[in-house]
Amino acid sequence: MSMNNSSNVFLDTAPSHPNRFQVNVINESHENSVAADGNHDPPHYEETSFVDEAQNRLRISFRPGNQEIYDNFLQNGETAKTDASFHAYDSHTNTYYLQTFGHNTMDAVPKIDYYRNTGSISGAKMNRPSLYEIHEQLAKNVAVTPGSAERVANGDGMTGEEPPENKEEDPNAGTVKFGWVKGVLVRCMLNIWGVMLFIRLSWIVGEAGIGLGVLIILLSTMVTSITGLSTSAIATNGFVRGGGAYYLISRSLGPEFGGSIGLIFAFANAVAVAMYVVGFAETVVDLLAESNSMMVDKTNDIRIIGSITVVVLLGISVAGMEWEAKAQVILLVILLIAIANFFIGTVIPSNHEKKSRGFFNYQASIFAENFGPSFTEGEGFFSVFAIFFPAATGILAGANISGDLEDPQDAIPRGTMLAILITTVAYIGVAICVGACVVRDATGNVNDTIISGMSCNGSAACGLGYDFSRCLNQNCPYGLMNNFQVMSMVSGFGPLITAGIFSATLSSALASLVSAPKVFQALCKDNIYKALQFFAKGYGKNNEPIRGYILTFIIAMAFILIAELNTIAPIISNFFLASYALINFSCFHASYAKSPGWRPAYGIYNMWVSLFGAILCCAVMFVINWWAAVITYVIEFFLYIYVTYKKPDVNWGSSTQALSYVSALDNALELTTVEDHVKNFRPQCIVLTGGPMTRPALLDITHAFTKNSGLCICCEVYVGARKECVKEMNSGMVKKQAWLLKNKIKAFYAAVAADCFRDGVRSLLQASGLGRMKPNTMVIGFKKNWRKAPPAEIENYVGIIHDAFDFEIGVVIVRISQGFDISQVLQVQDELEKLEQERLALEATIKDNENEEGSGGIRGLFKKAGKLNITKQVPKKDSGINTIQSMHVGEFNQRLVEASTQFKKKQGKGTIDVWWLFDDGGLTLLIPYILTLRKKWKDCKLRIYVGGKINRIEEEKIAMASLLSKFRIKFADIHIIGDINIKPNKESWKFFEEMIEPYRLHESCKDLTTAEKLKRETPWKITDSELEAFKEKSYRQVRLNELLQEHSRAANLIVLSLPVARKATISDILYMAWLEILTKNLPPVLLVRGNHKNVLTFYS
Repeated sequence: MSMNNSSNVFLDTAPSHPNRFQVNVINESHENSVAADGNHDPPHYEETSFVDEAQNRLRISFRPGNQEIYDNFLQNGETAKTDASFHAYDSHTNTYYLQTFGHNTMDAVPKIDYYRNTGSISGAKMNRPSLYEIHEQLAKNVAVTPGSAERVANGDGMTGEEPPENKEEDPNAGTVKFGWVKGVLVRCMLNIWGVMLFIRLSWIVGEAGIGLGVLIILLSTMVTSITGLSTSAIATNGFVRGGGAYYLISRSLGPEFGGSIGLIFAFANAVAVAMYVVGFAETVVDLLAESNSMMVDKTNDIRIIGSITVVVLLGISVAGMEWEAKAQVILLVILLIAIANFFIGTVIPSNHEKKSRGFFNYQASIFAENFGPSFTEGEGFFSVFAIFFPAATGILAGANISGDLEDPQDAIPRGTMLAILITTVAYIGVAICVGACVVRDATGNVNDTIISGMSCNGSAACGLGYDFSRCLNQNCPYGLMNNFQVMSMVSGFGPLITAGIFSATLSSALASLVSAPKVFQALCKDNIYKALQFFAKGYGKNNEPIRGYILTFIIAMAFILIAELNTIAPIISNFFLASYALINFSCFHASYAKSPGWRPAYGIYNMWVSLFGAILCCAVMFVINWWAAVITYVIEFFLYIYVTYKKPDVNWGSSTQALSYVSALDNALELTTVEDHVKNFRPQCIVLTGGPMTRPALLDITHAFTKNSGLCICCEVYVGARKECVKEMNSGMVKKQAWLLKNKIKAFYAAVAADCFRDGVRSLLQASGLGRMKPNTMVIGFKKNWRKAPPAEIENYVGIIHDAFDFEIGVVIVRISQGFDISQVLQVQDELEKLEQERLALEATIKDNENEEGSGGIRGLFKKAGKLNITKQVPKKDSGINTIQSMHVGEFNQRLVEASTQFKKKQGKGTIDVWWLFDDGGLTLLIPYILTLRKKWKDCKLRIYVGGKINRIEEEKIAMASLLSKFRIKFADIHIIGDINIKPNKESWKFFEEMIEPYRLHESCKDLTTAEKLKRETPWKITDSELEAFKEKSYRQVRLNELLQEHSRAANLIVLSLPVARKATISDILYMAWLEILTKNLPPVLLVRGNHKNVLTFYS
């Protein structure tokens, strides 16, 4: 559809070329736009514009079929020239506009290069303008240089950025890439059409009959077809690199499954080389035996021929993938000729010799006789199936060289599924034909014909004039059941079948010899097993894994020389089946996880069919050989545990991650439907650490009672200018969460930007957590410098305690003698690390300078001068850093560092003293109990201190012991403190008065006007009336410190009920003074106050 705007129409009414663009000028006004011709086809168009907002916009549309030219039009940056009034910009002027779709913007148009991974081999990754760059105000001094506008508009770079002089060469230039026929179809067909087709399929038909034989083929095909569908789905869900089955499994299920299956899959392919080569060598040795040309003996001849064959195959592989592909095509041609030779032979009239051996051409009686099974002793359906199934494998031969395919997403599904179809039809065709032409038993004696008057056993051969009845009582050498060379006998020219056997074995060996190193190289590149990194290196334009080829060659040679392949063969088959099972499970798992990233282009799959395929593969493993299946599972499980333990540093967006998210989300939603119960209460803490690395001791003590049982969120509040705070916050989120993971701390990190500290904490208290997983306890460090801090800071600090209580959140205040903040130490360490890096760089520069031969001319002189310049600058910084180091680390910070790690160490035998003075619901008792369950604190015993009356100490002790026993909390001792409310001694009270003296108002000593003025100017100071009103409480705090000094001075940890300051009644300074005097000169103290809701119960 086009739009007419009077004369401004640039559309050719009769285009002479089908790929010609239509360029239409369209007015903004809706009234002037009318439909042109009566074309009812839906429009195909893209909109873009090359003019500013004041001009009319251009619409460039393309008809179906001209997309490619349109793409070239955009990518080459050509400008649509219309007439003098319409132009993007004049390339001869100095004025450029940053324009996309007619707007002055740096927004980038969609482009594939923005979505590439870093280091992508298919093209360079480009960075689109960040949200910050397009959201913030554009700097006024941006200089827009010629050529930069288009690059910025298309996201190629920032303004003022110079284009690179030389574009990087295409990394794929000169490499050999294969299409779906040569790369996948040919390989899969050759691998599936193994030696089994020529020497065992006839026996399978003889044992199972035509009906069950076809069923065995179809059952095997069902397993491989389901696996092929799963492979196709995974392969089309994104760009596929080299590594085949390993790559598909690892990127879907993660490195644990991928790393375990990748290693055994590569090993299985390496041993399979030996199996196929030995099969080839056995055929050659049989031919040599027929002509009496043996070299040594049968076993050693197999070793000699096998060794020579592997060397030749290695030479073909090392020569390059192109030579290997040519060899595969030649082998396929030979194989096809051999198969065609068999079908031709079935219609060539049989002679007397062939009839005596059981071949009578197509006969209905033979078909009917052979249709049903006739299992010999020790054989059955599953044993025959186990023998045939390895012949159906090989479907991953194309996927294993995924890195050498032009378009793996198209080649793998098309080539694999077509190969399965063709080979299945061939297997079924051969089975039916051989079953309709050859009887089960034949003597091979041309004289065993029926003479008139002779009795016969009524078999099909009997009706055709031959009597093979003696085969019922003795073993006969010919027929389907006895002769493995039936296909050679039936074929038109027997030697062609031998050539087919050679082709089948050599092609499979060659495919395995290529697959094993390719898969192994991909595994090593991912650095899953660090010891194998040596084999990751590739050589040449195709990145050939030469080292992997040599390793595969060594493994193959070793198994050829051992020559015990009958034992190892079932294990290898199970290795391949384990790979199939995991591929199917990967497809199911990715679908089940419902990740938005799971969008396979190949839609012919079903998650439940894939799961069925995975189960089927596991069942077939046990059918083939149960002990081999057990060995496979044990090896895979061991490797899985190893990779899980090593935790490789990779993130492939696996479906395991997606399912973990879905599972976590479902569980979180499920929790919201269940009411909280006191039996399931656990401390869920929001810890005000700032950056988690700056207050490690505060985090450690909290983590001690939340690890594996409760939520722990490390929180940081950024205060200041919003723009800078948000930028700093966003840049540090990943780093700080990574620090938690690195230090094995099971906690989350959260940060907010706020105008003041209290507002930030208030936001965190309200918004942190999810559903039932919300914080119920706030943990903060004691503000050690409160006496030097400005009043606003103290108000914020006490204010967040009030806010926590308002939100019904418990509070834990932790105090240690040295304090928590080690940010100064971290700063010094960073400076020292930078200094060390500069020192190493300086040494390297000096070394290079000494080793460098004198370079003449001005260029060499400037070079040396630049290096000497570095040596002058560094010592100046060195001296400054040494000063910092000696001043901080040498004097104060060493003790601070030691204090910051005190809760990481195992606590020796000692006590945790619990001063449960006020009933807060039980949190004061629960936290120390949880601590005693931890490995680091398990040697510490609980001592319980409670207040009581002097004349009822024993009764109250018995009552408390009864309560604790009902709570099932073990304790070492209970102390009833009866003298809490007596006055403290004079020295202690004097110290308290001296401490608060600078903060007192002393309004009673002044006249009323002056007192009122002081109250207005310094409302935060302690008034005389306040001090007098709460004198008893002040006495109590001072007295409690005396009791703590007396009873708990040697404790490992003190847990003490936190006094509560009534809002708008007790000043912030007085409250801080209470906390100071209460916890002064003591071991680490936890001041705890729950939300006064039960967290302990003795009911079941």
